[in-house]
Amino acid sequence: MDFTGKVVWITGASSGIGEALAHAFSSRGASLVLSARNEARLREVAQGCRNPGEHLVLPLDLLQNDSFEGPCHSVLERYGRIDILVNNSGISQRSLVAQTGLDVDRKIMETNFFGTIALTKAVLPSMLERSSGHIVVITSVAGKLGTPLRSSYAASKHALHGFFDSLRAETWNQGIHVTLVCPGFIRTNISINALTCDGSPQGTMDDAQACGMTPRECADKIVEAVGKNRDEVYIGGKEILGIYLKRFVPGLLNRIMRKAKVT
Repeated sequence: MDFTGKVVWITGASSGIGEALAHAFSSRGASLVLSARNEARLREVAQGCRNPGEHLVLPLDLLQNDSFEGPCHSVLERYGRIDILVNNSGISQRSLVAQTGLDVDRKIMETNFFGTIALTKAVLPSMLERSSGHIVVITSVAGKLGTPLRSSYAASKHALHGFFDSLRAETWNQGIHVTLVCPGFIRTNISINALTCDGSPQGTMDDAQACGMTPRECADKIVEAVGKNRDEVYIGGKEILGIYLKRFVPGLLNRIMRKAKVT
């Protein structure tokens, strides 16, 4: 896949899948906008990419979602367009419904859902004006089914599917592509950073996460899906089968989830 001349804006680019996507897109010729909260780490990622001088480091906090017009203007001022927006930032959860404070539920929804759609709404007008653009949303297998300890995380990812399926239906004839990506277990720090019932990070790696697919392999599959204008793609190991069980034999999946090891 050749992305020479394309401007790709990646959120959550300081680590994990986002960092791997930065390397994958830059190696295929793209100019990058790299966003996350950690500016120093973003600069390290940019320096490790091909042609580092072509990339823009743009710190961004999805919880500050009333201020995205400014960053969007900065990108357009530098590059003149945004060809691909990769909504990758997010935070996971490891806590029981009965023990989780509503403030934690709200933080997860604000970050994963409202932050993502706010940035998309800031970018979308420029794409519509050019009748060209591709919006990529990194959701999760949890966007298709629910598991213990991930109630608000699963809710936020389900919400993304509803929103972006609707956006695709509204803009398909205006040059806008929407790709929803559902990763399973990828070897990142997502479980280490996952919020527990009081909002503190779990601080440990889940066993399944530690044995998951590498971020680089995941990123290569995402880039391939983007190049093919896929509507939706599932990436992972045997956990992907859960999506099909949910669709065809939901009762069986429910019984499996009662006994599943989820950390």
